Amino acid sequence: MGVDSGLPDFRGPEGFWRAYPPYRGLGLRFEEIADPVHFAADPELAWGFYGHRLALYRRTVPHAGFGVLLKWAQRWPTRVFTSNVDGQFQCAGFDEEQVAECHGSIHFLQCMIDCGQPVWPADGISVDVDTATMRAIAPLPSCPSCGALARPNILMFGDMEWIADRAADQMRAHNTWLRELRAMGKRLAVVELGAGNALPTVRREAERASAASGALVRINPREPEVRHGRGVPIAAPAEATLLALEEILG
Repeated sequence: MGVDSGLPDFRGPEGFWRAYPPYRGLGLRFEEIADPVHFAADPELAWGFYGHRLALYRRTVPHAGFGVLLKWAQRWPTRVFTSNVDGQFQCAGFDEEQVAECHGSIHFLQCMIDCGQPVWPADGISVDVDTATMRAIAPLPSCPSCGALARPNILMFGDMEWIADRAADQMRAHNTWLRELRAMGKRLAVVELGAGNALPTVRREAERASAASGALVRINPREPEVRHGRGVPIAAPAEATLLALEEILG
């Protein structure tokens, strides 16, 4: 979904290294730099990656496909379930209560030592990054309560320290909404955009949510396959497909 807005594609080391050449020299893949261990062992390296991404996501304009989804949300009751951490749905105009971010959001921070400070917005926080080395320049973000190092409130690889409270609240609201739809006898249509098999969280949620109706539209240029014929596969990019569907729907 984000690639059509110009955001880098992290699938595979070559795609990641094209977006961030310094990590090729360090031999670091995406799943290795997106690891909470670096915040303790080398915080400048960790914040170099996440500080750059925070600035990138803030200046990225959501593509026209987001506008199509927003139109649909104004016609029909709608919720967003996403593993993206970029906040693009909210930037496009979706309300916070419409979005469940199962892997957290880069626009929120948490204390590294979990001092009891609740997760807080990253508003006003910026990180200077030396783009030649992809290392952050001090000062680094810190906890407003205890002063310890802060980190993004994102579920990283091998992450045992993610504070999931915000995401858990979103998931409770998401599941309550689904139960209420079923209780009213409503049929749910699910449009899935760009969710891959490597981390199948979104694919599995889309299949679960559409299980009763079979009304799943899987839009994916690489992995459009639908299991057991329970849905419609479309092997195409998100933005162009959404615009074409909106033209058909009128």
